[in-house]
Amino acid sequence: MQGSQNTQNYSEDAIRTLDWKEHIRKRPGMYIGKLGDGTFADDGIYVLLKEVMDNSIDEFMMGNGKKIEVTVQDGRVSVRDYGRGIPLGKVIDVASKMNTGAKYDSKAFKKSVGLNGVGIKAVNALSTEFNVYAYREGQSKRVEFCRGEVLTDHGIEESGEKNGTYIEFAPDVTIFENFKYREEYIETLLRNYTYLNKGLSIVFNGKTFQSKNGLLDLLNENMDTEGLYPIIHLEDEDIEIAITHGNQYGEEYYSFVNGQHTTQGGTHLVAFREAYVKTIRDFYNKSFDVSDIRSGVIAAISIKVEEPVFESQTKTKLGSKDVGPKGPSVRNFILDFVTEHLDNFLHRNAESAEILNRKILDSERERKAISGIKKLARERAKKVSLHNKKLRDCRIHYTDIKKDENSDSSIFITEGDSASGSITKARNVNSQAVFSLKGKPLNSFGLSRKVVYENEEFNLLQAALNIEDGLDTLRYNHVIIATDADVDGMHIRLLLLTFFLQFFPELVKNGHVYILQTPLFRVRNKKKTFYCYSDEEKHTAIKKCGAKPEITRFKGLGEISPDEFKHFIGKDIRLEPVRMKKDVTVKELLEFYMGKNTPDRQNFIIDNLVVEEDLVNED
Repeated sequence: MQGSQNTQNYSEDAIRTLDWKEHIRKRPGMYIGKLGDGTFADDGIYVLLKEVMDNSIDEFMMGNGKKIEVTVQDGRVSVRDYGRGIPLGKVIDVASKMNTGAKYDSKAFKKSVGLNGVGIKAVNALSTEFNVYAYREGQSKRVEFCRGEVLTDHGIEESGEKNGTYIEFAPDVTIFENFKYREEYIETLLRNYTYLNKGLSIVFNGKTFQSKNGLLDLLNENMDTEGLYPIIHLEDEDIEIAITHGNQYGEEYYSFVNGQHTTQGGTHLVAFREAYVKTIRDFYNKSFDVSDIRSGVIAAISIKVEEPVFESQTKTKLGSKDVGPKGPSVRNFILDFVTEHLDNFLHRNAESAEILNRKILDSERERKAISGIKKLARERAKKVSLHNKKLRDCRIHYTDIKKDENSDSSIFITEGDSASGSITKARNVNSQAVFSLKGKPLNSFGLSRKVVYENEEFNLLQAALNIEDGLDTLRYNHVIIATDADVDGMHIRLLLLTFFLQFFPELVKNGHVYILQTPLFRVRNKKKTFYCYSDEEKHTAIKKCGAKPEITRFKGLGEISPDEFKHFIGKDIRLEPVRMKKDVTVKELLEFYMGKNTPDRQNFIIDNLVVEEDLVNED
């Protein structure tokens, strides 16, 4: 009977055909990845900006327009380029008809980022205001949209504006709730465009970005300290590479295709890593271990590919096997280039070659010295995982997210049974894991990597994150430090950050580490409850409650019940990303905060000391 009933419900009336904008709004993740509110660099509001920028970049790459102006203010975005301008008779089609654009014609856009005619339509459908101005040969056309619907078609008019396109949009707040653009994320996005497009000038809110030396500038801007040897900068018509080594552990890569930052790598990055190892082994005529060759490497690679195939609409991972319909494979193209040019460089630069050789040998000695400890540490980590003493795992991991951009994966690192217990009971078991620390971690500043395996807490944390061999195997997209907002909690937070910066700096640099913000106060009466993250929010809540409310000051995470915790680690979670200022190095930072006590640090503490007033009993 049940089967018969289901058959009856599955009728012709159950079949629906959504138009383009309905489909985008109903399934936005298919077009822009996850939504978010701007806390993370890959949140949807930045993808909207990127989709508009990609079209302007493609114009520049085809030799049209050397300046792009970007303004972001009060949640509104505008982008003005000085390319050829959208053909006036096709403005509505380009902005609102799926699979419409010039990118299908390889003569007009030979090596373009956007090829499927979807991106700008997604921005249109997901914006409450989307206005397009096209300027072309003394004429202009302006069209205004709302959520993909044409509001006003102003027709073709005379214009004194220079050729190009101007687009402004406001993301839909019903989809991107409480969103806020962070300028540092936008600046990183725009800087990367200039590194990949020498001669391009991008003006963002009055600040100008440009690059004369491409990937050489990118590495210099992003490195904490000078490399062990001068950056090796190699380039040809469709490929550019910059390489050096630092004293840090792990590997650090920046990869690009047709000006697009492929944050998840792809076939080109795999090929480069393989080619680099092969070239080094051949040059020194030694079968060095792969991990020794790559330990401490800092590199950037950019290639141009005809009709690139990406593994998702947001274009964060290249899937192309070939550089073009008639070209070689991506692997062979990169292998041939690196083998020839890097080998030639090393032969011509004996001093750099010698420094690189010493770095590899140092890594080899350290690896062999701790090989026995690593084996024991791995066995210990497996036993702890089996008994589930430290890690309450989730079902979805970062490797799954790379296949499904609508997914998410986080791990909360907390201290104490009560706090970890509350988070464990309140978490989403599909996407949120909990790692419980036992007391305060060791101050790892200045210690060698040997301590990672000798210290049980560090060994188990490394094993839980699965980052021993780099971020390729990272199991959680968001590594969230969840400690009490008191002196002990702050100290634990500093010790964890020291561990990450000392041994896995790329975890912080790549935007994976966050601090969980939890409320300091609960203000409630019989009808309303407010959770307040500051004194200012508390005073506002008191006023909203009217009569004298009940005010609770949370002294620790363990005091927050699991039912309440669901509010703080659910869709309204407040996370503060851990970022480093460009003018501060990891070494300087750790020496100041975690090194031996100094008068400078004492003066800093005194100058920044805040005595918290006990306002719980006010009013």
